[in-house]
Amino acid sequence: MGRSIAKRNRSPRGHQNPSPRKKSRSCTYLGHRNYSLYINRVRKEVVPERGISSRTFDIMNTLINNIFERISTQAYSLMCFRNRRTLTPEDIQKAVYMLLPGRLAKYAVAFGSEAVQRYVHS
Repeated sequence: MGRSIAKRNRSPRGHQNPSPRKKSRSCTYLGHRNYSLYINRVRKEVVPERGISSRTFDIMNTLINNIFERISTQAYSLMCFRNRRTLTPEDIQKAVYMLLPGRLAKYAVAFGSEAVQRYVHS
């Protein structure tokens, strides 16, 4: 059978594992990125005289991570549906068109394509 949990967590030489350190608040939760820097840049372009609370930053960060996860899941299912093993920009564009409404999808694809072209040519 398997080892017990206590034996699995013990180090090989009998030393105690260091106590877990507190995580910094820069990352909202494990495995997701923190977009607060980019949110702040966009906010300064839109309304430079206004501020934003940390709670609002957390909500915006969660929203961005949620949309990113939805788009990536939809693009992956489109890739599998086409029996491909490579995720292409077309899969991502189709996923965006499927998930976002009308003009929002159109602008998202246009700005995303422009950003990719700038990245490729830099």
